[in-house]
Amino acid sequence: MESASWIKEKSAASLYPAQVETTLIQLNEAWPVAAGPLPDAIQSFPLGEAALLHLFAVSSICAARIVQNPELLLWLSQPEICRQGRDHIEMANELYRAAKTDVAVNNFQILHRWKNKEMTRIALRELANAAALEETTAELSQLAEICVREVFAHWNAKFRKSFGSPTADFAILALGKLGGHELNHSSDVDLIFLYSEEGELSPRLSYHQWFNRLAEKILETFSTRDPEGALFRIDLRLRPEGSTGPLARSLESMENYYAGFGETWERIALIKAREIAGSRELAYEFLSQHQPFIYPRSPTPDLLDEVANIKRRIEREALGTDELDRDVKLGRGGIREIEFVVQTLQFIHGGRHAFLQETSTMKALRALAELELIPQKEVVDLDRAYRFLRQVEHRLQIEAEQQTHTVPRDPVALKRLARSLGFDSANEFSTALKKTMQNVRSIFDRVISSAPAEGALPDLRLFKDEKSAVRSLEDLLKPTSASHVAPRTKQIFRKLRPILLAQMAEAADPDAVLNQFVRFVEAYGLRGLLFELLATNPTLLELMIKTLDASRFAGDLLIRRPQLVEEITRDKHFNQPRSIAEHCARLESFGSSATNLDPVRAYRQRQLLRIIMRDVLGVAEASVIFAELSDLAESCLTFTNKLLSGENVTIVALGKFGGGELSYGADLDVLFVGEETRAAQNLVAAVTQPSSEGTIAAVDARLRPDGEKGPLVAPLAAYESYYRERAQLWEIHALTRARPISGQLQDAYLEMVQRIWRGVGQQSDLFAKIDHMLERIRRERGSGSDFLDLKTGTGGMIEAEFLVQALQMRSGIWEPNWQRALIGLREIKMVSDRDASNATQSYEVLRRTETALRRFENKNVSTLPSAPEEQEKLAKRLGYKDVDLFAKQYRAARETIHALYDRYLKARLS
Repeated sequence: MESASWIKEKSAASLYPAQVETTLIQLNEAWPVAAGPLPDAIQSFPLGEAALLHLFAVSSICAARIVQNPELLLWLSQPEICRQGRDHIEMANELYRAAKTDVAVNNFQILHRWKNKEMTRIALRELANAAALEETTAELSQLAEICVREVFAHWNAKFRKSFGSPTADFAILALGKLGGHELNHSSDVDLIFLYSEEGELSPRLSYHQWFNRLAEKILETFSTRDPEGALFRIDLRLRPEGSTGPLARSLESMENYYAGFGETWERIALIKAREIAGSRELAYEFLSQHQPFIYPRSPTPDLLDEVANIKRRIEREALGTDELDRDVKLGRGGIREIEFVVQTLQFIHGGRHAFLQETSTMKALRALAELELIPQKEVVDLDRAYRFLRQVEHRLQIEAEQQTHTVPRDPVALKRLARSLGFDSANEFSTALKKTMQNVRSIFDRVISSAPAEGALPDLRLFKDEKSAVRSLEDLLKPTSASHVAPRTKQIFRKLRPILLAQMAEAADPDAVLNQFVRFVEAYGLRGLLFELLATNPTLLELMIKTLDASRFAGDLLIRRPQLVEEITRDKHFNQPRSIAEHCARLESFGSSATNLDPVRAYRQRQLLRIIMRDVLGVAEASVIFAELSDLAESCLTFTNKLLSGENVTIVALGKFGGGELSYGADLDVLFVGEETRAAQNLVAAVTQPSSEGTIAAVDARLRPDGEKGPLVAPLAAYESYYRERAQLWEIHALTRARPISGQLQDAYLEMVQRIWRGVGQQSDLFAKIDHMLERIRRERGSGSDFLDLKTGTGGMIEAEFLVQALQMRSGIWEPNWQRALIGLREIKMVSDRDASNATQSYEVLRRTETALRRFENKNVSTLPSAPEEQEKLAKRLGYKDVDLFAKQYRAARETIHALYDRYLKARLS
């Protein structure tokens, strides 16, 4: 058969007779004689002549390439080329064989030709059904990756030769379809340019300038037109700040942006981020650093509403109403909705299931199915829909490699599209498309449901100064000189605000708490991240508000060190007390020295804040909190002494420190036994020396022999001599709580003082002397208001302590801890079970009251506030609904203690 007749016959039977005929005529004219007759080449084509004619019918751009370069058809006719897919290495090797030397010659002309050649091969294989969707998209993605790498490698080398080499690393990350290995025949290539750190090559050239110029050159290369066509369209609008931001940013700048201003759509976009060129280590660091941003452990409740709003905005701004059902990418039930469903579920669950942290839509969909996070039927429907819609999209784009996703209205073009996809008629195709998109839309509507409406805002009358409160709330969203407030931050705060105010309504002093909270937010800096953290973690918000309300000291510490909130609360052992051994082990790891004690000071501050947080949450009883404070103090004191090589001095704890019953703001009562005065002086100076990290301890050594007039350190024999010959009763009485905590003379000291203490306890006038001591303390230390003096007043804490200690001395029960001592007295029947229980409960009321007072500023407080409003705040911090109920229980506790004191001690004076 003659070529003309053959061309007529084949064209008439094709999808697009006119286009196929024109192509065959032009190709026949350009066909090399040495290759034999064109009909023979087409009829013997390895994938069948139908595949080649299909390509000519639906892709004018591929047909034009083959006409312009018939050698391309001969290359495609090789079975190993058209029948098999190609991996990254095979593709790159094909390029290097074509280039022979440098792919950048003549403005990357060889790269352009190679890209077009591969695009034609990939289109042919897809049309011939020789490649599955995954293979097609993977090869298109590989093609783009190689182009990006080659352009980057060329300009990177040239820049380093011309301008010098920064020590910083550079990486290019792909997002979107390239990030997911899902590129289509006319995709934009979404990229982010990243460098590791700031610096300068010279006073006139910073790293920021160098890397941004490199990015500009890469962008320029891809946008330059060539007779062979453009390489790929590079889209950098997914970078921080979009079109207005710098092309390249440092790692730190990226972190600051995403933490402070990153919005939901940016988080979802980063799900597909992966490295394609430059430093893999830098890209890995970026992705690791931002994993909590991309895959939060607790996504905000309004996430689904935000995704739905994003989709509605796309439909409103990018499409006309007449295109909503015809755009297979952005329309209702289109590809984008499948991607939104998958990525939203990845976003919600990916923080807990690393299996979902996948850039590919189809792989992620399978992972969702395996984790049963979406019904199996919907998985099947979405998988089929995705494949079908992507196939339609590819047919639309293969024609001219243009970015189109809209099914044509023209009946002829629609029929051609339908037949290309294997449908018998346009109507059959339209019906299938409509059903597919409706299925997708119904799944999208089910998964991406609207968030519940906001409840009514709490009444701002909870604040005494409403106008100031309004200003403070406005300040939370006020831009600073260093940053603006992103729309997403405002949106999250709208969700946080009612929860925040509801928590503040429970506070004793809402006005002060709000003021502290505003200061904390300003110190934290990254408002969006903080608001999201608090909005998604009500327990953390509750802890924050309770801490700010219960302790101004803790609030000020958090404002100075805002990172401590997450550092402390993320500790898996937060709910457990920490032993002395654990404290010392941690202190050992910080690299402290005799000349650098700041790590010890900082550790004490962190742990003190941790204890306060445990206290305000009520996760530990008061006795546990006292023990924790005592253990922390002992650990820091003895560890510092060890750093200063003071082990030859024996340290004895007294008072509540000795009893393991320290409260907040307490001094450490200690004695030093031994010969080395300088060692003790060094220790006292070191632990009391303040720095920006605070102090280690406030040490009080006035209980030593002769008080402040006596030597700081004395030998054991001197202590024994003093206690036997010159000590007053109150000094022996104070030894009830003596507890050696370090040094070589611990056992010897303890044996000596117990012997003397027990001897004094048998004096006939012991109780009278102790009662006299108590009366003198009331006279000398009282405030003038017995009701306010919770420590020294009638039935106060000291009365309870003196009662138990007097009975201890009389019975010879050695126990520094008040509670355990009372248990010992009960066991020997020196105190009845009922009286011991009443004493314990009453003493606990007073200790809890003292704790609340001291905790507020971490200072020694021994009296109730005199102002009624401050008493109301105290009562609320203690959990009472009103101050009258607190006053009633407070009085009852003191009356009980005084009655017991009278019964067990006063009654025995006569």
